[in-house]
Amino acid sequence: MSSTENHHDVESKQANAIAAPPVMAAPTIANPGPLGLCGFALTTFVLSLHNAGAGLPPTAAHGVVTGLAFFYGGLVQLLAGMWEFKTGNTFGATAFSSYGGFWLSFGLIFIPGANITGSYGTDKALLEKSLGYYLLGWTIFTGIMLIASHRSNVGLISLFFFLFITFIMLTAGKLNESISCQVAGGALGIITALIAWYNALAGLLTKQSSYFTLPLGRIN
Repeated sequence: MSSTENHHDVESKQANAIAAPPVMAAPTIANPGPLGLCGFALTTFVLSLHNAGAGLPPTAAHGVVTGLAFFYGGLVQLLAGMWEFKTGNTFGATAFSSYGGFWLSFGLIFIPGANITGSYGTDKALLEKSLGYYLLGWTIFTGIMLIASHRSNVGLISLFFFLFITFIMLTAGKLNESISCQVAGGALGIITALIAWYNALAGLLTKQSSYFTLPLGRIN
């Protein structure tokens, strides 16, 4: 090989090395799951205490839940759902975004300015029936999420199972105007909230950040 050809080969290799784009590391995305679970758990816990009649009548006003429904259970959980889309978790994105929407819509029902409850006038039975249909829709959705979670882990399956039963009891309470069903739904909601907090804590206690972890009973 002549010196001219060798010189061209060296120049070609140098040009290829310069033209190669630098490899950029993908940005690290934190796990939004614990945030969404905490938003869901705390809002569910407070509302369920009211529904269960824990220290106050089960039919008492629960306006304090409205703020939680809009911001922690609603907005924060909706944001967690959007971040789940970024991580590629379709199930988490669907769950958090949907239940964030649930809490936002639930809170709006009890805002006086929205006049949603006021539009029913004095017909309380009609309002209860409408709320029953509203909860029935969320019961069906939760049943779908329970089925979709069957290969995840025991912790997540337990969460959706108890949430499903909670919605069934609350729906029955509204459609039948049964305080007993509402109280039962409130008690089940408290259990659901505690399970959600457990799942959130399990997500926070990673091997990198904690001296111990919590089991979730992985199935797959």
